[in-house]
Amino acid sequence: MCYKHTRVIILFFVLTFFAGCSSSVVNLPPNNGYSVSSSLDTVKAGAFDTGKMWTFDFPPVKYFSKEYSFNPGKEWFDKVRLSALRFATYCSASFISEDGLIMTNNHCARESAVDVSREGEDLQKNGFYAESLTDERPVQGLFVDQLVLIKDVTDEVTAAINKGTAEEEKIANEEKIITEIEKREEKETGLVVSITPLYNGGKYSLYGYKRYNDVRLVFTPEHLLGHFGGEYDNFTYPRYNMDCAFFRVYDEGKPLKTDNFYKWSHNGAEPGEPVFVVGNPGSTSRLLTVSQLEYLRDIIYPHTLKMYSSLVELYQNMIAENPDSSEDYNVQLLKYLNAQKVYEGVIKGLNDPVLMQRKRDFENTFRSKVQNDEKLNKEYGTLWDDIKKIQDDSRVINNKVDAIDIDPDNSAIYFFVARDVIDLADQLKEPESERSEDFQDSEIDSTIDSIIPEDYEPELNNKLLEQQLENLVKYFGEDNSFVKTVTGGKSPAEAVRYMLDNSVVDNPEQLRELIKKGPDAILNSKDMFIYYVINSLPLIEEMEKESSVLDKKDELYSGTLGKALFEVYGTSIPPDATFTLRISDGVVEGYPYNGTVAPPVTTFYGMYDRYYSFYKKDPWDLPEKWKTPPADFNLATPFNFISTNDITGGNSGSPVINKNAEIVGVAFDGNIESLPGGFIFRTEQNRTVSVHSQGIIEALSHVYKTSRLVDEILNGKIIKEQSTSQK
Repeated sequence: MCYKHTRVIILFFVLTFFAGCSSSVVNLPPNNGYSVSSSLDTVKAGAFDTGKMWTFDFPPVKYFSKEYSFNPGKEWFDKVRLSALRFATYCSASFISEDGLIMTNNHCARESAVDVSREGEDLQKNGFYAESLTDERPVQGLFVDQLVLIKDVTDEVTAAINKGTAEEEKIANEEKIITEIEKREEKETGLVVSITPLYNGGKYSLYGYKRYNDVRLVFTPEHLLGHFGGEYDNFTYPRYNMDCAFFRVYDEGKPLKTDNFYKWSHNGAEPGEPVFVVGNPGSTSRLLTVSQLEYLRDIIYPHTLKMYSSLVELYQNMIAENPDSSEDYNVQLLKYLNAQKVYEGVIKGLNDPVLMQRKRDFENTFRSKVQNDEKLNKEYGTLWDDIKKIQDDSRVINNKVDAIDIDPDNSAIYFFVARDVIDLADQLKEPESERSEDFQDSEIDSTIDSIIPEDYEPELNNKLLEQQLENLVKYFGEDNSFVKTVTGGKSPAEAVRYMLDNSVVDNPEQLRELIKKGPDAILNSKDMFIYYVINSLPLIEEMEKESSVLDKKDELYSGTLGKALFEVYGTSIPPDATFTLRISDGVVEGYPYNGTVAPPVTTFYGMYDRYYSFYKKDPWDLPEKWKTPPADFNLATPFNFISTNDITGGNSGSPVINKNAEIVGVAFDGNIESLPGGFIFRTEQNRTVSVHSQGIIEALSHVYKTSRLVDEILNGKIIKEQSTSQK
């Protein structure tokens, strides 16, 4: 399949989002949504449609002051930045003690729990707690990154780009200079360095990370608690998840000593109180043009959703067929189920006429600001039309590739038989010593048997063939030479019979006779399906080359448009997410939903209500230690909460802090209304879902009885000295 470059694809490394609070008072925002029946002409862009994922390069000091009467200085932002972490390549985390203790999500710890499980253990299912330092288990290959260096390299990068004349040369210059700068800075600083384009290339920031490679698991709850409600409750609210986990960073075999960590809030945050999420959102596409979003909606995302849906089906089948390996497969399945749900929500949002009108209103305003300025108009005025032309051309190419490509879900079985026969011929042309195992002389007969289907299901496959031929004629035209050859110049309905009459792939006896004649006879045969497979490949390759050229132009024009955006709006608009550190502001607040209102906070009472309401069945079942909680366990303790912060994939495990830089929660999800957040952020109903700081301590203290861990969390340091030698 011919896809556009991944820069514009939201690959939410699958996993993520969040919520938080601590009182029963409900303060609801005004319902600023529009009904579908509203006149689209009245729909205007929201003040924060482009989001609130502020960079530490350009902290929104004036905005925080105006919005919250909060005036943090450089020292506050530095402390907050250095206390936050990027957790491997898929999540976020934070230091919460001076002895290297870090917090993230349980769902970010799934792979680690599997990796450190010993024979006879299932830590993902049963959870894990290290009673002492010596019990903390190293996770091979796990690392965390601390952002210690930020440097603006825009002038150096753009100067190199501008030395090029053609689009290809400019893109090559960009890649070359970025590589040169990264190597230079890594050598000078000893840090892990990467340059990130912001505003689609309007700015270039160099980030230097201090990497910690000795990371050990301290605590993670049972999967039933960390993922309570399973995929049914994923991306919903109210929620009841103990989605937290704790690790420790070691340095030279001892717990890392650090001055930068978040202290713990005993009370959490009250409804209406400002809170800040500090983490690494994966990617968004909020600064793309409307034509780019429409292209994603119609072409890219449906294919991506189809891919994830196929992977979901694959892993569900693998788990059913291999119950002994279900633990490993389940980790992957949960990722793909999450991604499937995300893309379903994004596509639904992109098909919402009101949301798209909000995007058009922003674009029209931005465009008018450019075109009403003589200097800006001369430099940037045609960009929207240039970008739309690229999307239109890309649409044509992708439709052609879809029409001609052999797809497992949409193509007739005859094409796959032909492809297998061609593979057989290619192998037989090689000396036996160079053939694959299935094509050794001793295996050839069984391989041939496997190529020929037991049932061709002609009624179904003839219909699939007719549909593909209809698309072939539609997108290539009936006068195209390839189309004329495979259809014989006939209508799609008649061409089905024509192709089958001029083929042996649907006749086992005749097919075996052709195979007996040898590889040259197969490859040079006039069989219509063999001809189709062989001759469609160079056409697809040529179209992919055309698509690559368009991608480079699109990237270049988008970068130029990013410069225009930065000139017009400056840092009043945050750049799209790039899995780099951001700070997002919001308040603890409920929202109207499902004909009622969502409370800003949930309690353990709600968890037990769902447990009993669903008759104690998976995925609302509870681990044994939770089924009868201790007498001193307070069920009224805040458990999960929601806030108006802006997050997306990669933010999983992000600390939620208050103005004092104290932990009030850990973000783990978003509500269902947040799924269109990849392209538009809506303050009206978009919510982050987090585990509450009080709920974490209540569970650790009374259910898990992890006194060593609780003491360290509340005091910000290890209370009792213990041996650091590893068992």
